[in-house]
Amino acid sequence: MRATRAVIHLENLRHNIRVVRSEVGMGVRMCMAVKADAYGHGAVPVARAAVEQGVDALGVATVEEGSQLREAGIAAPILLFSPVLPEEYPEVILSALEPMLGSRREIGRLADEAERQGRTARAHLKIDTGMGRIGCSPEEAADLAGRIAGSRELSLAGVCTHFPVADSADSGFTVRQVETLAACVQEMRRRGIDVGLVHAANSGAIIGRSGSRPADSQPTMVRPGIMLYGYYPSSEQERRLPLLPVMEFTSKVLFLKSVPRGTGISYGLTYSAPRDTVIATLPVGYADGYSRLLSNRADVLIGGRRYPIAGRICMDQCMVDLGPKSRVRLLDDVVLFGPDPDGLDAEDIANLMGTIPYEVTCLVSRRVPRLYRG
Repeated sequence: MRATRAVIHLENLRHNIRVVRSEVGMGVRMCMAVKADAYGHGAVPVARAAVEQGVDALGVATVEEGSQLREAGIAAPILLFSPVLPEEYPEVILSALEPMLGSRREIGRLADEAERQGRTARAHLKIDTGMGRIGCSPEEAADLAGRIAGSRELSLAGVCTHFPVADSADSGFTVRQVETLAACVQEMRRRGIDVGLVHAANSGAIIGRSGSRPADSQPTMVRPGIMLYGYYPSSEQERRLPLLPVMEFTSKVLFLKSVPRGTGISYGLTYSAPRDTVIATLPVGYADGYSRLLSNRADVLIGGRRYPIAGRICMDQCMVDLGPKSRVRLLDDVVLFGPDPDGLDAEDIANLMGTIPYEVTCLVSRRVPRLYRG
């Protein structure tokens, strides 16, 4: 196994699941987002651990992601968050994925394929209440729900929407979305339609308590993502829940050299040693997901002490200034980010890069081995 690896602390994942369960209540189901290879953590091991911990369903973005989970023997309901190509509908049915539909065309294609295979497909009606991405309008929601529920080939598994600003300090827009969803569901029920699950709340809504509790238009499921991996979706939200980062991105010291003051380091010689010092080289770079944007900005943790990145991060390596009296030795462990409070976490890295923790963990490339603990 490579010196550079991503250690996935499954005990922290289980802890975060318990935190969310306590927050939303035992009567509300939980669909965990495991799309994008579980935000870089590894979809199959994470999904297995989540289901064992009591997560009711899993969420993916592509048919391939859903099929991968089925091939691994995972039997839990799998929601398909994104639209698919016409030629992907056969696999949607074969893998028993539950797509979110938002148009007559999608409903018709799924029904046709289900009839061809002689199966019944479960589907969720996606309503665009303000995200502006996918989903039907609130005005046509009841008609489309009736179309799904009235089809012999389809089963209406749920009605849902998505919140674009639930992680902001102002909850006004999200509250209006909740009200719109509630009105749609009320009209469906008035027409005698069994709506199945009602779900909308992402991590931001759960933390902000918007549309995630039974009192809020009777949602019966939430869809947490980033909070289960240990991070808040926005800096605007109060850090009121004890979330624990799940990923620890690590490497090792593989080369040491003493350099005199003024020595330039790495491409462009953007770093000049401010004094006689020791430079460590780590076998990790931007091809591993350690972004070049962190050049001359980030710190790493070695032996409980933080040291600065020196110079530009290369494709496969980066350098660290250890100072003139370093006790760091070859093969010492290095933490790039993770749950250790003495070092940086993915949110700290995101702030240095001008992005969000989601991107930081997703950037950790497939060539980095995942090591699962707990």
